[in-house]
Amino acid sequence: MGLKIKDRLKKLFSWYLSKSALPYWSVVFVDFIIVFSSNVIAHLLNYGIRDYASKSAEAMILSTVLPLVCYFIGFRVFRTYRGVIRYSSFYDLLHVLCAVCLSSALLFCILKIFGHHLIITEALNQRDILMMAVFSTILMWTERLLLKTLFDELQVKDKAPSALIVGTKFAGIGIAKSIRVQNPSPYHIAGFITDDPQMTAFKLLGLRVLYAQHDEVYRFIKNHNIKVILVSPLAQEYFVNECQTLIDFMLRQGIKIMLKPEDIEWDGKSDISHQFLKEVSVENLLPRKKIEVDMEAIGKMLKGKRILITGAAGSIGSEMVRQVAKFSLEELVLVDQAETPMHDIRLLMARKYPDIKAFTIVGSIANPTHMEEIFKEHRPEYVFHAAAYKHVPMMEDNPAMAIQNNVFGTRVIADLAVKYGTKKFVMISTDKAVNPTNVMGCSKRICEIYCQSLNKAIADNLAASSAGNAAATENTAVSEELRQKLLQVDGSPAVTQFVTTRFGNVLGSNGSVIPIFEEQIKKGGPVTVTHPDIIRFFMLIPEACRLVLEAGTMGNGGEIFVFDMGMPVRIADLAQRMILQMGAKNVEIKYTGLRDGEKLYEEVLSEDEHNKPTNHPRIMVASVREYPFADALRNEEELYKISLSYDDMAIVKKMMEIVPEYHSQHSKYEVLNS
Repeated sequence: MGLKIKDRLKKLFSWYLSKSALPYWSVVFVDFIIVFSSNVIAHLLNYGIRDYASKSAEAMILSTVLPLVCYFIGFRVFRTYRGVIRYSSFYDLLHVLCAVCLSSALLFCILKIFGHHLIITEALNQRDILMMAVFSTILMWTERLLLKTLFDELQVKDKAPSALIVGTKFAGIGIAKSIRVQNPSPYHIAGFITDDPQMTAFKLLGLRVLYAQHDEVYRFIKNHNIKVILVSPLAQEYFVNECQTLIDFMLRQGIKIMLKPEDIEWDGKSDISHQFLKEVSVENLLPRKKIEVDMEAIGKMLKGKRILITGAAGSIGSEMVRQVAKFSLEELVLVDQAETPMHDIRLLMARKYPDIKAFTIVGSIANPTHMEEIFKEHRPEYVFHAAAYKHVPMMEDNPAMAIQNNVFGTRVIADLAVKYGTKKFVMISTDKAVNPTNVMGCSKRICEIYCQSLNKAIADNLAASSAGNAAATENTAVSEELRQKLLQVDGSPAVTQFVTTRFGNVLGSNGSVIPIFEEQIKKGGPVTVTHPDIIRFFMLIPEACRLVLEAGTMGNGGEIFVFDMGMPVRIADLAQRMILQMGAKNVEIKYTGLRDGEKLYEEVLSEDEHNKPTNHPRIMVASVREYPFADALRNEEELYKISLSYDDMAIVKKMMEIVPEYHSQHSKYEVLNS
């Protein structure tokens, strides 16, 4: 539409455009005019001007009043005046048709019942009624569609940013419609982006369709000053994985990219609004394969159960809370030593999951007395152990706390799980436990050793007990004193299964590079990266937690599950993309050198380990060296005693004895490497 014509029409319809909706009486009035006009046209076509004008005054009045009364009844029954004309849909047009049909039926009934009266015959006949119905329907439909088109074309869009929608299936169209029905419209939809080149031959909602892999999309974005990209959930995986060049171009142009966040659920079938979409951080734009888990199996395992989560206020722990709270638990016991984040979790549970009996407990896992009171009172059936000190530089400087919290704390929770009959204990470990080069990673490897050896001792003890052969227990290398640790509080053999999950960096977690980079960029830089070639595997928190739950479901005890983390990400590239996304100018990336204990790359398996596939393509089982439980227990006890001396060198030396593959890097402990 030409600009001059559009401006004139804007002035002409300014009153209409300024209103959120026309008053219903005005809709009825216009529809009455249409019915009256249709009636006149029908009579003129049937009788001609001369015969129509020769009708008696009574017949003329009756032929006008009767249709208006019957049509008013039809409008009233189907409430055709209640719809907002500018947002008319198929259902509004259907209501108009139904109202016309009902009105015509009433007129036919009047003609049938009172047709013997001459005045009725003179006023109406069947042909009049049918023609009036056809004209009324066509004109009322045309009126609504014309006003809808005029509003779409003339509404003020100067302040609304131009947007493209990625996705041409029903979800993408639904997003466009949800934008159009808002007044004022939050975005001016300029077109669609598709993954199907054949779709470019068509228009959707009268808008251009562009192929994502064609150069034309780049020109279109520049020429139409696109400011926002709205990505349909159905197109999200394609967009993130296959359109990285396009995404980089969009970020350089300062365009906002909006996706459905991981924590917002959508069934994939119902209508979706643009309000579901949020501007996302750069981690959501990293290419990765979609992770599918069997939520039904997880739900069956956890429904009606008592669950304990340690580290419940942390990044992983709090997401675990959100994930398991969906499964109608009997009790959810949450433990963390951080008071303020725990209060936030408490408020979350009260607001979103009021039907779950939740206990938010502030306490340290390294306090055996307090932890035993918790186990004694709640008797958790499943334990998800996420509590740990995880920052590599901090633990390099504080190895005693790594042992007392990570190692001893894990032993406390694991032993209590055995004692109080927990069915399954799932420990969350890290890829830094593989060929560790720092205190934190080695502390987690020692935790893995303890849990795995304890699981084997329990299994051997159960086998011996079921065989009823005391001599069989000789092969377990567990003394009578140690065997007492394999009993529940009632004296029956322990049945707890220990499962370990091992994965890499989690994007968006407390202390991850994302918030650090964001803060540095906001301050104008520099963005500090330790090494230009450093790479890491990344996973989103919800994805990692779903895999933990899946592994917990399939684990039978003793497994160390490793996750396929996808493609590694170069940290310098991540920093550069964040600078682009935040629209920062002249922000420098500064390389500071590797930190104490830091690797250029992480591993999920050591040279001596191999993995075995599971029925989930993203989860594997690591085949690791087994340790006798007696040795694991003795080593931990000795290590804990040394940690109480706070002699850093002595602590790390003992850790290297327990985990021979531990070789310190870029740290003061390198002198201890054998």
